[in-house]
Amino acid sequence: MPKTIHVPAIDIFDNERYQFVTTKPTDIVIEHSLISISKWESKWHTSFLKATEDKTLTNEQIEDYIKFMTIGRLAPDDVYHYMPVETVEEIFEYINDPMTATTIRDLKKPTGAKPIITNELVYCWMANYQLPFEVCEKWHFNRLMMLIRVCEEKSNPKQMSRKETADYYKALNAARRAKYHTKG
Repeated sequence: MPKTIHVPAIDIFDNERYQFVTTKPTDIVIEHSLISISKWESKWHTSFLKATEDKTLTNEQIEDYIKFMTIGRLAPDDVYHYMPVETVEEIFEYINDPMTATTIRDLKKPTGAKPIITNELVYCWMANYQLPFEVCEKWHFNRLMMLIRVCEEKSNPKQMSRKETADYYKALNAARRAKYHTKG
């Protein structure tokens, strides 16, 4: 789902160019999707999700990703380059929004090294679950990832052992007792 972001006017002195820069207030429409991640990874040759998770994105990479998320005509480069921190934070709130009410309970968290997820891997999962590229690649990325997880859960249901089931219900009951201040 696209989001309209208002970028306010900026008056700032650019130390690199030794001049004052003034931008006009601008609205940009952005969409955090597999397409925008694919474009970014094509340019930077690294996993966007890993760089975001590790918090290793540079200002230039963030600026590029916002440009790749922009739908329609791009704003002037100065709008992206001098974007206020509050506006960038609003964009990252949108990026991190799950965009779904679906949740999946992790019964057993996989051990070992976590795979590096790239756009090609996501396209592979989409092909495996026969998800239509032309529709799903434009969805908010978190919603797409939840659909893939749901497909995975439905095709490989995990069974809990008796002990895991008992432990799960014991923890659930303890949480309810704590929440409602009861003894049993």
